[in-house]
Order: sequence, then C-alpha cells, then structure tokens
Amino acid sequence: MQFAVYIKENCLSIRLLRSVAVIGQMTFISRVLGYIRDVLIAIFFGAGLTTDAFFIAFKIPNFFRRIFAEGAFSQAFIPVLSETRAKNGEAAVRELVAAISGILMLFVWCVVAVGVIAAPIFVMVFAPGFVGSPDKYGLTVDLLRITFPYLGFISVSALAWGILNTYGRFAIPSFSPILLNLSMIGSILYLSPQFNTPILALAIGVFSGGVFQFLLSFLGVKRLGFSLWPRLNLRHPGVKKLLKLIGPAVFGASIVQINLMLDMTLASFLNSGSISWLYMSNRIVEFPLGIFGVALATVVLPNLARKYAQNDHEGYSLMIDWALRWIVFIGAPAALALALIAGPLIGTLFGYGEMDQQDVSMCAASLSAYSFGLLGFMAIKICGPGYYARQDMRTPVKIGLVAIGINLVFNLMLIIPFGHVGLALATALAANANAYLLWRGLFKNKIYIPSRGWLGFSLRILVSITVMAVALFFAMSPIDDWGSWTIFKRIYELLFLITLGTVVYCGVLWCSGLRKADLQMGKAI
Repeated sequence: MQFAVYIKENCLSIRLLRSVAVIGQMTFISRVLGYIRDVLIAIFFGAGLTTDAFFIAFKIPNFFRRIFAEGAFSQAFIPVLSETRAKNGEAAVRELVAAISGILMLFVWCVVAVGVIAAPIFVMVFAPGFVGSPDKYGLTVDLLRITFPYLGFISVSALAWGILNTYGRFAIPSFSPILLNLSMIGSILYLSPQFNTPILALAIGVFSGGVFQFLLSFLGVKRLGFSLWPRLNLRHPGVKKLLKLIGPAVFGASIVQINLMLDMTLASFLNSGSISWLYMSNRIVEFPLGIFGVALATVVLPNLARKYAQNDHEGYSLMIDWALRWIVFIGAPAALALALIAGPLIGTLFGYGEMDQQDVSMCAASLSAYSFGLLGFMAIKICGPGYYARQDMRTPVKIGLVAIGINLVFNLMLIIPFGHVGLALATALAANANAYLLWRGLFKNKIYIPSRGWLGFSLRILVSITVMAVALFFAMSPIDDWGSWTIFKRIYELLFLITLGTVVYCGVLWCSGLRKADLQMGKAI
C-alpha cells in the first residue's frame, strides 16, 4: 500500500514539475521583457521626479491587483471551484462561474470608477510625501487616472485564470503578463516621443496591456467551454461561500504588498530617486520569485484544493513538503547570489543613460537587503495555500497582522540610519517572520508533517551555498571596475559569475550525495 502511494505521488510530482516548467518558461520570457522595459525606463527617463510619479501610479492598481485579483480572489475562488467540481459536476461549475462573474464585474468596475474619480486622494494616501511637490503630485494623479482601469481588466482576467488553472491549463495565464510588457515597451519606443510629457505614454501602455490580457483570457476560457457573461445571483451558495472567504483572504493576500507599499509610502519622504531604487531592486528579487516561487504556488494551490476536497490528508502534507524542498533548493542559492553580486547585477542591467553610478550603488544596496527575504517570500507562496486550500482564510490574517507590525517597527527603526535600504531590510525581516509563522501553524496543527531527510538535505544546501559564496567572492572583480566596462564586457562577466555559482552549487550538492530522489514527492514513505 505504501509503495503504491509512493508511485502515485512520485508520478504526480513529475506532472506538477512539468506544469511548473511551463509557467516558469513563460514567466522567464515575461521577466526578460520586463527587464527590457525597466532598462528602457531607466535610459529614457532615469530615476527622478517623473519615474517616481509613474511608479506610484503603476504601483497603486498593481497593489490592488495583487491583493484582490491574483491574491484574495484566486485563493478563495479556486478552492470553491475545485470543491464544486469534485462534488457537483461540470454543470454546477458553469453555473458557479456565471454567478461569480456577475458579482465580480459589478464590484471591480465600481472600484475602478471610484479610483479614477478619487485619484488625488489615493496619491495622497499612498505617497503623502508628494503633496509638498505640486508638480510631482499633479503628474502622479494624471498618470493614475490612466492606469487605474487596468485593475478592472486584470480582475476579470483573474477569474479566467482561476478556471484555466483548476483545469490544468497553465499556459495562457502565465503568458498573459508578456502582453503587458510588450504594450509598455511599444509605448516607450513609439508613443513617448509624441507627448510633451513622455511618461504619459507608459500609463497608456499599462491601460492597453490590461485590455490585451483580458482578450487573451476571454478566448482561453471560451475554448475550454466556459462563458464569462455575468449573471448576478447573490443567493448562489458558491457566491455566498466565496464572499465569506474573500474578506479574510483580502487581508491575508495583502501582507507582502502592504509591506512593500509601506516602503514606497515612507520612501516618498526621502530623496528623489528612492522610490525608483526600491522599485528596480524589488523587480530583480521578483525575477526568481516569479519564475519559480509564483509558478510553484500556481500549480500547488488547485492540487491542494483537490486533495482537500478528496480528504487526502497524507497527499496534502506530501505536496506541501515537496514544494518546500524545491523552495529551499532554488531559493537559498538565489538569495545569497543576489546579495553577493547585487552591484554587478544592477550595473549590468540598469547602469546606462540617465542611470548614473550613484543610482546603481543605491539600487544595489536595497537589492542586497531585499534578497535577505527571498526565501521568506517564496515560502509564503507555499505555506499560504496550505491554509487557503482548506478554506481557512482567518489564520493567515492573524499571522499577517503580526508581520505588518514587525515591518512597521523595523521601518521606523531603520529608515533614519539606513534610508531606503532600511525599508527594504524591514520588508525582508517581516517576510521571513510571516513565512515562519505560517509554517509553524501548519506543523503545529499536523496539517503538514515533514518527511524524513530534512536535516541531511538542509546541511547539504548549507554547505553548497557556502562554497558557492566563497567562489563568487574571489571570482568577482571590484565593483568600481564594472562602471568603466562596455556593456558586452559587463554581460560577459555577469554570465560568468552566474554560471560559476550554478556549477559550484550543483557540483557540491552532487558530491555531497544529493540526488533527484531527494526532491521527489513521497520520499518519506
């Protein structure tokens, strides 16, 4: 019996890894295009008043998107959809989708209308430091009125993504962000020269990107046989359950985003450029987080929800264990590498045009601080669904309150001596605390039971990243040299460091005895 369970879970882990690979590949393309977009922003606009204004105008709808559309809504909707599918069949699923589409569209477009009308208030709340600079404040308001409708398009798209993910169709949801980046890149290159205020073109790129994402998602669910045509039915039991879950889920999904937004809010009181430094360094951290952490979480949530609906408690624990092993395997070396090569990385990616050496140094410093929390950011993506799949939204909220308190305390302690770097470090500390408390809750309540071999696995990882760090330290040229190199020399040196770190890390792991079986689901059996 145990051998059969092992075979079943091992085959499942292979299928899940294939899905993670699909999402990871699409996310990689999106991140590369996002990097090109950010490089073009740095070259065309630099790090100053206009870019600070745009990043806030872009951050506000993104803040609500990550909390509601891709956060709370997905975390509440996918478990309800999976439960309905498992217990009531396909006809009930289609009825549920129509009812939820109705309430979603009514709510989200009302929010968009409020956001456009009350844009000055939103800017005042999210960037109070801008109020003392009329030009920056006015520009941010104008930009926000263009970008805010993006929230409406992406929220409806999130409904389609939840359906597609539940049915194992991960390509379209993971491809969708590529359209946003292409839209923004096109706006920079072709629209910005047409405006007296060129940064307005970027806001238009955000708006049009949302339209393109919605159209692609609509076509995806239509091919699957679903319709997003809304039907307002507040009495539907699935809608009632969703509304009951989504309130706590909103807060639980917002913890990291609230902490990041606190960084931006406090940074608005610092020197011009601080918001841009934090934005660019956070974008680098989101590269491995998005390619692997978010990809893994996207695959894990619907599968956990299905196992919970089937009362498969052992498989539920094994899936969390499998995902956490992969998080440590990828996240630990990525976090340490980002901290060590932050200067070369930022200099190679952004150190051109209006982005001077001071901007590079400031951005690299906050990247090193953010990287300390990368493992925590990734673990939250796995431990959070451990609660959401069970339709437990309240526990992450309680833990999130603690995390926000930790972030606020460290923000106030670190902002004066370390400026924007202190804000990044506070967010990293809060993320690690959040991840630990989520993990402890799963472990304490025996929802998650660690499999055998974690001690040996962790020691191998620790030894391997230590050797990797030593190799990178001695191989890296002084940071002052990078500023005088050509772009081709910088790229060559950066690729050399990345290759060296990867080879050393994997080589030491192999020599220490780590094998593919140590990363397979069901190893504990």
